[in-house]
Amino acid sequence: MIYKRGNVYWCKFVFNGKLTRESTKQGNDKVARQMEAAHKTSLAKGEVGIREKKAIPSLADFSKNRIEPWASRRPSWLWYRAGLRALLRYKPLANLRLNEISAEQVGNFVAHRQAEGLVPGSINSSLRVLRRVLRLAVEWGVTDTAPNIGLMPGECRRERVVSVDEESRYISAASPLLASVAAVLADTGLRPDECHRMRWEEIRWHSGRNGTFLVSRGKTAAARRVLPMTGRVRAILENRWILTGKPDEGWVWPAPTASGHISHSTLKKQHVRALKLSGVRRFVLYSLRHTFLTRLGESGCDAWTLAKIAGHSSVAVSSRYVHPSEDAVLEAISRVGGHNSGHTAFFVPPVNPIKATECAKESSGWMVSAAGLEPATHALKGHCSTN
Repeated sequence: MIYKRGNVYWCKFVFNGKLTRESTKQGNDKVARQMEAAHKTSLAKGEVGIREKKAIPSLADFSKNRIEPWASRRPSWLWYRAGLRALLRYKPLANLRLNEISAEQVGNFVAHRQAEGLVPGSINSSLRVLRRVLRLAVEWGVTDTAPNIGLMPGECRRERVVSVDEESRYISAASPLLASVAAVLADTGLRPDECHRMRWEEIRWHSGRNGTFLVSRGKTAAARRVLPMTGRVRAILENRWILTGKPDEGWVWPAPTASGHISHSTLKKQHVRALKLSGVRRFVLYSLRHTFLTRLGESGCDAWTLAKIAGHSSVAVSSRYVHPSEDAVLEAISRVGGHNSGHTAFFVPPVNPIKATECAKESSGWMVSAAGLEPATHALKGHCSTN
């Protein structure tokens, strides 16, 4: 029922044994009855109804109050920070509420970044951060839906494989620090962040052939793994360990940064200089990881072993690096066809029944299969039945 209190109508009804009495904030009785009916319907659906909905923040406010405090504690903080800075500098997008962001506004942002002369890879990096922010807003219940954000085509991906000659020229032209880091990346397949966070207490000099080291954390839970050192990696780390006084703990690559170790910005200028001096075609340090995994796949490593070494969370990612040759496929099929399970090679008789008897006599009682010598079956001795 509705009743008037002053100049405003109120609604009063019982729902699920609970008395509900609220103001419709309306002076028209017909509108008040419509709102009462809508309120009952919304309660039945578990929705809010007449009560005011929570205000949805703008992209700038949500990023400052929710995303930045959350992302600053994660390993991927630098990725979030770079993307958020680019997004928030474009005020037409930063001042929009989360539920107001559409593909049109995103397209305007892309056009603005293109006018600034940015390449598709840099623009897509910001778009990935925006897509992640909007999905987190839905996950945290701040907004109901998130727009579908597509990426720009023509991005230069990190699938560049550095040849052995290019690797040698690049390391020769690099600074001592960059040369050491690049060699470790090329011989272990570590992600650059994983290499930057290496610690002395995670290295075991006497494990395996050349020693091992622990990757304690990374991009995913599967990133935690123990990897063996190659001879070159062992020489680089051992020499650095001796020169720093054989410490028992601490960063392998310390630097005067907020984290206490080297980062992407530490090696950025050194990397550009090494590329210029060596004359090697442009690549990013992450390409050394891709190069290692590609070489590993070409060596015949299976996808499951490669996933363990790379720290992939899914074998589907590792399978991209595994391309079995024709010889490997034939060898695998021959192993299956000749498995030792008691099967013998099949004898296919000729069409002519007279020659079939002669062929059976020539078999001399033995057939040779991939599993070894086996006595000829009753059928092969010419006593075939019609079963």
